[in-house]
Amino acid sequence: MKALQIRDFGTVKNEEMGRLFIMENEAGTKAAVTDFGAALVNLLVKDKDGILTDVVLGYDEAADYEAGTQSLGATVGRNANRIGGAAFEINGTRYELDKNDNEKNNLHSGMDFYNHRMWEAEEQEDGKITFLLESPDGDQGYPGNVAVRVTYELTEDNELRITYDGTPDQDTILNLTNHSYFNLNGHDSGDVLGHTVVLDADFYTRADAESIPTGELVDVTGTPMDFRAGKTIGEEIGGDYEALRLGNGYDHNWVLKNDRKFAKVAQAAGEKSGIVMEVWTDLPGMQMYTANFLDKEAGKDGAVYGCRSAVCFETQYFPDAVHHVNFESPICKADTCYHTVTSYRFRTA
Repeated sequence: MKALQIRDFGTVKNEEMGRLFIMENEAGTKAAVTDFGAALVNLLVKDKDGILTDVVLGYDEAADYEAGTQSLGATVGRNANRIGGAAFEINGTRYELDKNDNEKNNLHSGMDFYNHRMWEAEEQEDGKITFLLESPDGDQGYPGNVAVRVTYELTEDNELRITYDGTPDQDTILNLTNHSYFNLNGHDSGDVLGHTVVLDADFYTRADAESIPTGELVDVTGTPMDFRAGKTIGEEIGGDYEALRLGNGYDHNWVLKNDRKFAKVAQAAGEKSGIVMEVWTDLPGMQMYTANFLDKEAGKDGAVYGCRSAVCFETQYFPDAVHHVNFESPICKADTCYHTVTSYRFRTA
């Protein structure tokens, strides 16, 4: 593993200077992460011709991440995805959240986003860095103090591992994810409709017109939501199917078959680059989102990102799980360790 590089990443509104931490393995794979938002900024892997290709969408400096609305590369918490009605109860107490989605629901924990805050680079070594965020009782409306840690690790096997840890002092929701937008042909290469995706899931969680789950698990068999055998994103994305109409494309949670064990749950392949990415996790669900609402987003290196220009694989507890008894609960009990790992593994075909 090569030596960790650190450079300035520009200032944000309060004049704090963000930093960029660049990890590189002996194969030349590079991952760059910033302490502003604990976000993944660059991920460069070699394509089938040996050319280094940046496969994640992003911005040029910290101020752009502060201003951005699309959570590019973001660490999302305390709760990823949506909570219907922007409120929930724990132990008989009702907690109110920001209504930042359709004027009545909560998305990615409200407007005081984790990815719009400066994290502490608590530990760093070649190929590995841990960011720390002290989240106090009442933060974003959630109960309990919790020190949230996110660790990025680049291995010599071209794997980027993301580990999340935290131990709250009250019962609270903990459901963190990474919101990277992947384009395996290169972040500035256009749409991902030709990417072939495999999802190891027999069911997805049906959602209403506001993307709030109904509680129903729908069998993917015979539907455009079936990626078990592998198909391109574009093959059925325009189909006349409820989920696709309501989501303007793929934007749903799939029910993973990993039995809460760390396992491969998905794979994507760039049709031009030959880059193959495997997704591994120990979490029960994964939201696949095809950048349906990106629109002329100014990105890094002069790129402009549009609709369908990337695909997200957000590992998570199911959306709105706190309101559905048939979904695994996202509540982390007081003094209980929240620990989960998601990794992205790269190779060429």
